[in-house]
Amino acid sequence: MSETKLTGDAFELYCSVVGNPTPEIQWWYAEINRADSFKQLWDGARKRRVSINTAYGANGVSVLGITRLTLEDSGTYECRASNDPRRNDLRQNPAITWIRAQATISVLQKPKINASDQIILPLDGSIKPVILQCNLTSAHTPHKESFWMKNGNEITNTRTEHRHTTYRITKPRADDSGEYMCVYTFDMAPNANATIEVKAKPDIIGHKRSENKKEGENATLYCKSVGYPHPIWSWHKVDGDIDNSTGRFFITNRENYTELNILYLDINTDPGVYECNATNLIGTTAETTILRVRSHLAPLWPFLGVLAEILILVVIIVVKTNSTNNHKDKNIRQRNMK
Repeated sequence: MSETKLTGDAFELYCSVVGNPTPEIQWWYAEINRADSFKQLWDGARKRRVSINTAYGANGVSVLGITRLTLEDSGTYECRASNDPRRNDLRQNPAITWIRAQATISVLQKPKINASDQIILPLDGSIKPVILQCNLTSAHTPHKESFWMKNGNEITNTRTEHRHTTYRITKPRADDSGEYMCVYTFDMAPNANATIEVKAKPDIIGHKRSENKKEGENATLYCKSVGYPHPIWSWHKVDGDIDNSTGRFFITNRENYTELNILYLDINTDPGVYECNATNLIGTTAETTILRVRSHLAPLWPFLGVLAEILILVVIIVVKTNSTNNHKDKNIRQRNMK
């Protein structure tokens, strides 16, 4: 196999062997067109840019990695494996005692791209267009085209054949912030790119304004934000601290999303106003959610109210009936006395 890389990049080669007993694995290197002068590679070589990780079990697996590539890293890399007892005898021909697999790595000078500095969107809400720019000033081969990406995804309708490319954000908002990248493509070489960071204070765009639950149930409060870099999240109770001595509170944070879960709601301690706070290097923002907790008896209140009205009505009828009977008895006694 062969692979082309740019200076500053990294690569990994994998080698897996099977045998009984399990073969030993070694890595060797030779400069291009110098296949007769292989030298063994060791973990930590080339100013610790070389890493070799090998594991032995039923089979042998080894990974060779080289970071911060230079032009001198070009060459032929060879994985050797052997379980021959004579394999490390210098008097033996390696071609007989070792099996080998090779990969050719070509390292090219990374193209030079002049790009805009990072941009911080204003906190005062003023809306001014933002223009991102990249200019390919030097390259090892002629480029084919360029395009723009945001957060790892290509932005549609941005491909062009020009060496100088721009991307315009007409009305920038917090959700326009992120990691932008101009990418240049070539016929016989890897893509080259430059990164421009557009930063903004977090803006919480989704949260529950209120949550109504019964005691003993579970409640989930959440907040979702836009803005770059991704914020650090925190929760607190506006009218008191969150007491997690009972172990009922759980917070889950995922980049631009946070969730507060409260288990087995307590009607006496859990109701209140909860605030989620999002903070990054540019600023801070917060939103609140009102949590209401009702008693288990809450669904019975209408029935109990009707029952109370019936009881009151019965009492009134009984009292009135007794009063009427007493009045009649009194009249009868008065007539008898006459």
